[in-house]
Amino acid sequence: MAFNDVRYAARWLRASPGFTLLVVVTLALGIGGTTAIFSAVNPVLFQPLPYPDAGRLTMIQEIRGDGSRNDGTFGMYRQFVERNRSFESIAALGPWAPTLTGPAQPERLEGQRVSASYFRVLGISPAIGRSFAPDEDRPNAPNAVVVSDALWRRRFNADPAIIGRSIALDDASATIVGVMPASFENVLAPAADIWAPLQYDLSQGRAWGHHLRTVGRMRSGVSVAQATRDLDAIGRAVLQELHPVTYGREVGIVAIRLQDEVTRSVRPALLAIVAAVTLVLLIACVNVTNLLLARGVRRRAEFALRTALGAGPGRLASQLLIESLLLALIGGVAGMAVADLGVRALVALSPPGLPRAGAIAVDASVFLFGVGVTTVIGLAFGSIPALQATRSDPQLDLREGAPPVSGGFHAVRRALVVAEIALALVLLVASGLLLRSLDRLFAVTIGFDASHLLTMQVQTSGRRFDDGRATSQFFARALEAIRQVPGVAAAAFTSQLPLSSDHDEYGVHFEGNADGYSTFRYAVSPGYIEAMRIPVRRGRAFTDDDRAGTLPVALINESFARRRFPGVDPIGRRLHVGPTDGPPFTIVGIVGDVKQLSLAVSEPDAVYVPASQWRFADNVMSIVVRARGNAAALAPAVRNAIWSVDKDQPIVRLATMDDLVAASAAERRFALILFEAFALAAIVLAAAGIYGVLAGHVAERTREIGVRTALGATRGNILGLVLRQGLLLSGMGVVIGLAGAAAASQTIAAMLFAVSPLDPVTYLAVVALLAVVASIACGIPAWRAARVDPAMTLRSL
Repeated sequence: MAFNDVRYAARWLRASPGFTLLVVVTLALGIGGTTAIFSAVNPVLFQPLPYPDAGRLTMIQEIRGDGSRNDGTFGMYRQFVERNRSFESIAALGPWAPTLTGPAQPERLEGQRVSASYFRVLGISPAIGRSFAPDEDRPNAPNAVVVSDALWRRRFNADPAIIGRSIALDDASATIVGVMPASFENVLAPAADIWAPLQYDLSQGRAWGHHLRTVGRMRSGVSVAQATRDLDAIGRAVLQELHPVTYGREVGIVAIRLQDEVTRSVRPALLAIVAAVTLVLLIACVNVTNLLLARGVRRRAEFALRTALGAGPGRLASQLLIESLLLALIGGVAGMAVADLGVRALVALSPPGLPRAGAIAVDASVFLFGVGVTTVIGLAFGSIPALQATRSDPQLDLREGAPPVSGGFHAVRRALVVAEIALALVLLVASGLLLRSLDRLFAVTIGFDASHLLTMQVQTSGRRFDDGRATSQFFARALEAIRQVPGVAAAAFTSQLPLSSDHDEYGVHFEGNADGYSTFRYAVSPGYIEAMRIPVRRGRAFTDDDRAGTLPVALINESFARRRFPGVDPIGRRLHVGPTDGPPFTIVGIVGDVKQLSLAVSEPDAVYVPASQWRFADNVMSIVVRARGNAAALAPAVRNAIWSVDKDQPIVRLATMDDLVAASAAERRFALILFEAFALAAIVLAAAGIYGVLAGHVAERTREIGVRTALGATRGNILGLVLRQGLLLSGMGVVIGLAGAAAASQTIAAMLFAVSPLDPVTYLAVVALLAVVASIACGIPAWRAARVDPAMTLRSL
């Protein structure tokens, strides 16, 4: 019997190709969109990290009194290793960018310096060779490296005899001791291709510098809370015994699950996107239910005849459910194709730094999710028409000229339309808030002129650059070569570039003041302020006379001056940047604030010093080139100019400053694009729902409308009758939707910038838009109703 029901359902769907296509497309969009979003969210938020017993992995961080977090130190890491009782193993890690030289073109690699225990903490072993031995993680030990599978294939042609081979990194020899598996996901540095031991010594000054991250594997049965208490006690003991001055008194230690830490920045946006696509799916289901209800009205005679021939209510309900499930199945298959396209689009649109982006795919778990959604939808939207069919009166429905369906049926359809409009309004408000937020974000003053600026990063490498003078000479000669390139208006370099993820802070102490301040430190060449067009508020910028051997000078930004020198002129004041054992810098100018970390972060304190007067040579510099025309077009010539000075120095992170500004808001833009797509789908479906209900209602009341017209009702009366009905439904949906939007908008509050979740402009604009769309959707059926010919209607009575 079930097979016959399926065959009958298939014949019925083939006999109504237009209806079937509309339902399938609606379901495909709803199911496909939901499945695509699930495929992106599942590996990021729900699946455990790809390590054995990943729930036992935690990040160990220092937390300041104001709640902000700080990188750890090698000294504290060693204390944790020696004293803790909660962890099986702990590792420290930091960024590393060596230059690989050899027969091929030099390549700057993304890598990590790690303690020997790093791979053991993660629970992953190399596919070829071994990981680091403890003896290799000591000062002056032989240089050993582990490489990624990608680097092994790209640079070494997947040579199986790679173990033991020596390679040149920064002019130093290193031995490859291991190759990681192709499946290895390094969530702590997704782009890393090479690893080397830290080789730190506690006697070194950098041993207590805050520039390392710490990860640990807890012992079985230990909770995060227990681990935090253990680590915090160790940290407080260190404060008392070893470094009370370095750390201060308001520092605690906290353990955070690695997965929570990796997903912390993207979790609010992803959860909001999940909620948005769920609303679209609900709207699609409501629309399909309305279509099936309307279809059921036209099949009343068929159901009545089948009932008269002996089919019971359960038999009719079963048939309708099978039809619904078959529709859902076809829609689900089409939805999986949509999901595959959606996943590709999501990967292409995803912001840089999205964790586990490589794991986003339509895999078995996504397929099972799609099957589950399809089944639930089939049962859900099929149950209401089935229930309606079982409650019909076959004797009444078989009569010629049967009356319209009951008011209860219309009440259900009207309620569904109200729900569609309410859900669409929630999505439209969220999209409007994000759009307004993004507009406000890009209207923020960034503190410099980003137009016509080309940027790139250059890192000197090799033993010949161990002398800081050689580094300075290279960058000076590179600038001279760049300035000779036709089309270059100005060129300069800086130790950190705004909006580029650079983060370099130093302690600053003013003479006569024991307090220290953590401040962004820029080591720049003369001409940098002018090339960036950062305004000089007071005093002067650097000149070529500010060089090594002359009076050390500095610039501070106006926020720094305002906070530290309220009502006092800071020009001429002297300060120490970093260690206080060197000569102080004299403040000679105040410059405008610059957005360093992101457009949404307030301007931090900043100090600029001439690179030639900085006591520690920076071997990584960002070069900025102001073009007279198209900045991107200068890239090849500028690159060749640098290589004309030294062809072995790799050039990376080449981009226009306009691109960097845009990329700084990539996460918000990603969410906005998705919300706008969902909102567009929602408003189209809601309009179709209004139109469908009113069109069906007009068709059922054609005779009544004809009689009204014959009795003197004007076209305006008929138009008003239908329009009032549609706009009343729309108004009810708007009222309910406004309440829902006010609550739902709180979930995206973290993604908003300078816009309230209850922004009245957004709400009014959305209501006005829905009013226009609803009027159009109501107007078409109303116009048809007004054109009913009363003579033809009366002849059919």
